[in-house]
Amino acid sequence: MSLFATLALAASVDVGGVKMEDRVELKGSPLQLNGAGIRHKAIFKVYAAGLYLGKKAATPEDVLAATGPRRLSITMLREIDAAELGKLFTRGVEDNSPKGEMSRLIPGLIRMSQIFSDQKKLLPGENFVIDWIPGTGTVLTVKGKVQGEPFKEPEFFNALMRIWLGPNPADWKLKDALLGKPA
Repeated sequence: MSLFATLALAASVDVGGVKMEDRVELKGSPLQLNGAGIRHKAIFKVYAAGLYLGKKAATPEDVLAATGPRRLSITMLREIDAAELGKLFTRGVEDNSPKGEMSRLIPGLIRMSQIFSDQKKLLPGENFVIDWIPGTGTVLTVKGKVQGEPFKEPEFFNALMRIWLGPNPADWKLKDALLGKPA
């Protein structure tokens, strides 16, 4: 295949000025952009997010049941206190997780909050990625650097995904966008 044909296959989507590739590779597995959108808080654009899966999924249940690697990529559109973001994630998990599951998630949530606290703040254009890698766990990469050991609990990745895809999502329009629904 020629270089030109290869480049033509690598398309991207513009989400609030953030370029999201329509295809990425995670540990040798091809993933496609399922959907992407912007997290709004009042009138402010907070971040752009893209959900990558092995095959398209139209419902939260399909995303959570997917096997194989999965990725959520988030790029900041405004400066945010990283410790506050960690707290918001914990609250998002609490608001969207079955009560019986929360006790198993607490150690991972504490560790994740500490990772974000250590970052101090995230600036516009900075990115973090939440990957699910079968056999490894949930890998959190902030500003291009893997943060500590993977979160081994299989339910941890889905608990994080429910922040955006659960019954009480962070942003309803973003939920629809990540599920590939037209605006």
